[in-house]
Amino acid sequence: MIDILSVDFNKDNELIILDQTRLPGEEVYLKLETKEDVYVAIKKLRVRGAPAIGIAAAFGLYVATRDSDAETVKSFTKEVKEVAEYLKKSRPTAVNLAWALDRLVGSLKGFDGSVAEAKKLLLKEAKAIRQEDEDACRHMGEYGLSLLKKGMGILTHCNAGTLATAKYGTSLAALYLGQEKGYNFKIFSDETRPVLQGSRLTAFELSKADMDVTLICDSMANQVMKNGWIDAVLVGCDRMAANGDGANKIGTNALAILAKEYDVPFYMFVPTSSLDLDTPTGDDIEIELRDGEEIYKMWYERPMAPEGIKTYNPSFDVTPAKYITAIVTEKGIVRPPFAENLKKIKEASAE
Repeated sequence: MIDILSVDFNKDNELIILDQTRLPGEEVYLKLETKEDVYVAIKKLRVRGAPAIGIAAAFGLYVATRDSDAETVKSFTKEVKEVAEYLKKSRPTAVNLAWALDRLVGSLKGFDGSVAEAKKLLLKEAKAIRQEDEDACRHMGEYGLSLLKKGMGILTHCNAGTLATAKYGTSLAALYLGQEKGYNFKIFSDETRPVLQGSRLTAFELSKADMDVTLICDSMANQVMKNGWIDAVLVGCDRMAANGDGANKIGTNALAILAKEYDVPFYMFVPTSSLDLDTPTGDDIEIELRDGEEIYKMWYERPMAPEGIKTYNPSFDVTPAKYITAIVTEKGIVRPPFAENLKKIKEASAE
């Protein structure tokens, strides 16, 4: 297991993130001190991955309001709500962002202590979110590993590892735990266009952890499946609707369709904090559209397309539930019918 923290609130009460836009070439850590710092860090993908975004937002809300000079809890709560609404606008698709911010705001409901105590309560809640995510990732890894066998070929997409969470990752947690037990997986990592989170991040962290990982272009997934090299596809999820449709990094749905064609199990790893039962289907999930320069300019020394070219750059797509073999949560493995069983698992997580 590699020793990397994507988000850290250290002993000096500083919010520190690993700037993931600088990987794999440099490991640069940034201190976030204002609500604007947190907003930009999330918007610009310096911190990314649904769980890590939620953790950064939670600590960010505390950091942005801890120096408030509000004299009453009522006025302090109003300020906290305003900052939370501002931070929610940084990225719309990942449900953990709003979930974490709403949880901190909700912790102040009916609170009758002092402003100083209210600030401490926000910090306590943020720390709880971080610890709960680490625990959840470990449990997801254990459940996920139960679906796999030694020596399997595994295909991943985007980055659902320790860089995207408090620790272990979601879908990659199973691979880390498998490494501890000598499973010797043969891992294939899609580069994950256009932001290259598979090549820059997944290949980086898995190779740093001494795992057997092979980088491929997204368009090569069909060939490696046709070759018989893939025994399972493991992906994360930024938001899952009530019917089991799951939003993940663009290109995930294409992999699910390929997996169905080649009879390869497709497993989506979803912390219960990413289950959005208030959203009926994947058609109701807002898909984030990003700057087109990410496609042809951001990662190149010189532009790889004509200047001014029209672009279409959705950051996510939605995989219909019919293509998902099973959903792995920290509370257990969910199989069809998803609408019924996701509701049960969400209720169990609330207990």
